[in-house]
Amino acid sequence: MSELRIARLAERCRTLGPGVRAVIWVQGCLLRCPGCVAPETHALDGGTAVPVATLVQRLAALPDIDGLTISGGEPLLQAEALNELIDGLRRHRDLSVMVYTGYTFEHLQQHGTAAQRALLARCDILVDGPFLRSAPTTRRWRGSENQRVLLLSERHRDLAASLDEPLCEIDVRVDADGTLMWMGIPTPELRERVEAGLSKRGVRWKVTG
Repeated sequence: MSELRIARLAERCRTLGPGVRAVIWVQGCLLRCPGCVAPETHALDGGTAVPVATLVQRLAALPDIDGLTISGGEPLLQAEALNELIDGLRRHRDLSVMVYTGYTFEHLQQHGTAAQRALLARCDILVDGPFLRSAPTTRRWRGSENQRVLLLSERHRDLAASLDEPLCEIDVRVDADGTLMWMGIPTPELRERVEAGLSKRGVRWKVTG
């Protein structure tokens, strides 16, 4: 049985893609962009290995979600398991799929593995390119100005005209254990300031981009 190594899963999010979405942050990244807002997802042996079948069952049972967003970490490192996840989920529900990657679409097309190219074929939206701390942006769903939001299917073509509009949203919530968490793409400076302030007050936090 295939497993997917994940850092975290959120069942509802409105800031990482259109509509209400479940989000999986996979564990492991080789790019390790300076200033990454989620450095805790870099270690290849971190996170938790979860059977793909378990994830399919959990996601398929979620009410009132429009899609699944996959971030990280670097999702393309686990392309085979993600292909199984998407196929299994879509046998239950026709959800849209959005994927973040630090690689460019062109690089993956030319140099990616068969599994990586197959993952692209399953994506409705791809946000591509490495995070560049020197190129900040406020454009929708991106962490830096070089990154692109690519519509790879017809599902979200109605969004094409609005993709470059300024929109920087953060979804803040408190977990059942009292931990403060936000979801979205904060600037590294914002994350550093918030973490410093929370640490002084003894507040636990999780920042997930």
